[in-house]
Order: sequence, then structure tokens, then C-alpha cells
Amino acid sequence: MNAATLRSRARYWWRKEIRWWLVLGLVIFSIRSSLADWSDVPTGSMKPTILEGDRVFVNKLAYDLKVPFTTCHIAQWSNPRRGDIVVFFSPRDGTRLVKRVVGLPGDTVELRNDGLVLNGQPVEYQPIAEGRLRDLAVADRASQVFAVERLAGQPHAVAAIPAAPALRNFGPYHVPAGHYFMMGDNRDNSFDSRYFGPVERNRIVGQATAVALSFDRENYWFPRWQRFFTALDR
Repeated sequence: MNAATLRSRARYWWRKEIRWWLVLGLVIFSIRSSLADWSDVPTGSMKPTILEGDRVFVNKLAYDLKVPFTTCHIAQWSNPRRGDIVVFFSPRDGTRLVKRVVGLPGDTVELRNDGLVLNGQPVEYQPIAEGRLRDLAVADRASQVFAVERLAGQPHAVAAIPAAPALRNFGPYHVPAGHYFMMGDNRDNSFDSRYFGPVERNRIVGQATAVALSFDRENYWFPRWQRFFTALDR
């Protein structure tokens, strides 16, 4: 097979096959970069709201529109609210994390015996309904304590692990302008802003709004069907 034939075949495959797959791939990845995405959750730092093995849907248009594959903003129409679950890049090492927004710019955040205090006012806690814990493993229920926490009037579940060494007292800490204070709902098992500091606004990727898929890692990755397409507590 001569060189001219090889070039002719290469042009054919480029026009008929490869070019369109490349265009399709670019479109898909641009959508994931700027409009909507998902994020796999490998740890239990957001239990009982998000479990290991959950894949959460990320609305990247919740707050702004970014240039694909960058953190540069084309337009911005909102900012994260207290209580939102967001995906962001850690200021420590750039790892993509999922946490809850606890402190807004200008807030003073404090933790007293695992109880959150915002701007000098203790946050309200209530007993938790058994139904909120239906997807947790028996071992988790036995080793942890749970409550319902209200941020900006919105309830969500939180957990603590009494037997674990943890940072249960923190602050008071003043959140600087343009930054957000993030915490995991599993307060005694979360590497968050208590350790790596506040998160700059431009590091926030989008808002996690729902569990799209869920697989039980401790049970041969069996699907947790009851968690598929379920909304997350804001």
C-alpha cells in the first residue's frame, strides 16, 4: 500500500468517523464543564445526607456561567446561600469536595461541643426522625448520634461520632470577604474549612441538588434504588 493510498484512507476516516466523534466529545465535555455535571462521593463526610457510593448531580448554572474547562466567569447571577450543598476545589490541594455552606462572607463561625454558633447565635437543633436514617448501615446508627440542624430556616440532618477524636470546638472565626466557610454534615468525620480555611468564591463549581445514582460499596456495589433521583436537603 503506497503513501498516497494511506493518506487517502486517513482523510476518509477523519471526515467520516473521527472528526464527528471528536466534535461530540468536545460538546459533551463542554456541557459537563459549564452547565451540569455529577460528582462521585467516596467518603462519609456528608452522612447522613450523602453516603459513600452516591453520585450527586451538580448544577453548574446555579450561581454563574463559566468559560468551559476554566474557573473564569462569563456571567454571575447569584451566590451560594447558607445551607447550600456545593462542590468546590479545596484550597489545600485542589481536590474536588462536596460540603455544606455554613458561613457567608462577613459571618462569624464558631463550634461549641459540635453545636454550631453563627454570629453569636446558637443554631437550632431538633430530634431526628427515624425515616431520615433508613439508608444508613446498622454500624453507623450504633456508633453515631444524629440531629436535625436548621440553617436559614431549612432543616437538614447532621451526625457526630462520640467515640472519635475530633475538632468539636472551633473559633470564633470571621469569614473574609469573597469567601465561604464549608463544613461536612458528619461533623466529627469531615476535613473542611476548620482545617483548610475558607473557600474563595471562584473555587465553587456549582450546587449539588440531588442524588442521581447510589451504590452500596459494602454490599458488592448493589444499587440503592431508593436513593436514585432523590433531592438533597438544602
